[in-house]
Amino acid sequence: MASSGEFHVRICGQEIIKYDLEIKALIQDIRDCPGPHSTLMKLNSQVKEKFSKLRLRIQDLEQMAREQDRETDTVAIQEEMESQRRQMLSNQTAWRKANLACTLAIDNMEKDDLLQGRENPSTRQRKATKESLVETSSNITESLMSISRMMAEQVKQSEDTIGTLATSSMTVQETNEEFKNMTGTIHLGRKLILKYNRRELTDKLLIFLAMSLFLATVLYILKKRLFPFI
Repeated sequence: MASSGEFHVRICGQEIIKYDLEIKALIQDIRDCPGPHSTLMKLNSQVKEKFSKLRLRIQDLEQMAREQDRETDTVAIQEEMESQRRQMLSNQTAWRKANLACTLAIDNMEKDDLLQGRENPSTRQRKATKESLVETSSNITESLMSISRMMAEQVKQSEDTIGTLATSSMTVQETNEEFKNMTGTIHLGRKLILKYNRRELTDKLLIFLAMSLFLATVLYILKKRLFPFI
């Protein structure tokens, strides 16, 4: 698996875990919700939003599995994707059960309040207990959200690292191309210099032969004029 591909898969996996933790925290909030129905509706709306983001990231993981060059990498990513998909289905089941239980509890509590017309000590105690549970759940949710924010920061750092690596890789490639162009220019210059050196040697040889022929001709003429009897 390529280094950049590993980073993308890791980032996707971290975001999936982050959404999974956030969904679990919201489901716990639904279980502990004392009402009213408007509060439950807000929690359900948040859960739906998290599930939508989770599905998109699982789809991204599936697409990354298709883009791998090696079969072993594809199989590993597909196994991780199926595991996360099963976990998502488990969370959906838990969400429906928690939502149903919370709805029934709120309905029963409202019926009791209507029938009694006022709150009796047991009702107040039950509400106080639920409020305590809600506070505890909120603290747990805050802790999970803090973990989620930390994971989001790690994802951002990983994305920045990928950007830096991509920029460095591009710079190295451009430098290599420049070196290749310079090497080609140097080879061409070397060929031209060798060609000119050979041409200069040829010209010197021709000049030497021409001068020799000229001197031989002069000597021959002088010989004929000065020593015609030879």
